[in-house]
Amino acid sequence: MEHSKQSEFISNDKKETSDASLVLNGIFDRVVQRPPVALQDSAAESGSHRSAASVTENRKEESTRSVEDNEVSLPSLAAAYTTILRGLGEDPRRQGLVKTPWRAATAMQFFTKGYQETIIDVLNDAIFDEDHDEMVIVKDIDMFSMCEHHLVPIIGRVHIGYLPNKRVLGLSKLARIVEIFSRRLQVQERLTKQIAVAVTEALKPTGVGVVIEATHMCMVMRGVQKMNSKTITSTMLGVFREDPKTRDEFLTLVRS
Repeated sequence: MEHSKQSEFISNDKKETSDASLVLNGIFDRVVQRPPVALQDSAAESGSHRSAASVTENRKEESTRSVEDNEVSLPSLAAAYTTILRGLGEDPRRQGLVKTPWRAATAMQFFTKGYQETIIDVLNDAIFDEDHDEMVIVKDIDMFSMCEHHLVPIIGRVHIGYLPNKRVLGLSKLARIVEIFSRRLQVQERLTKQIAVAVTEALKPTGVGVVIEATHMCMVMRGVQKMNSKTITSTMLGVFREDPKTRDEFLTLVRS
């Protein structure tokens, strides 16, 4: 079925052009308009007067991209990639590129699959009552994201630490939180804060610290082209912000 869709898609140039126009005219809006939700989250979280509870309510109401959305939008997204290939001076009909628009469309949907999940879904049945009040750290969590300015990869590692307040989170869920927010169009600063706020909302811990070290392909492959450049961002909440000793302990353990 997928092969027949690809053949029909490739053979009809007029249909491809028309589909690409529909993408630009808004048929694909139900998918591509998701990123501004994340931008709104960032603006909300950056204001010190906004409580964690209000941010939680916003996230509960956040609409997500469904599997059905992917199926509906795939032909239009593939048509858009065909237009891109032509704009680059390539021939989408040559052997090596015949299936490229379809592959690129499905790949982009995977790269941004974070729009299909919510924190509530991931953390279901993963929070446990536990009389533990010492620091919990999961470090070197692999992270792959997409720069929202150039649509090229951001690759790095995430370190998360928190001081429990009678509740702990299944350790794998910290990695899942990273996956949800990183698999969206992002800037590293916002991604760091979103992870920290999500852990805070889920556990109400005494404090949370998040550090991200990442390489941005928009700096490595274009622009200044600095191969060894690395961007480090951090978000400290609760005692991680207020108590220098706690913060230093977290940072020391992360570096070790």
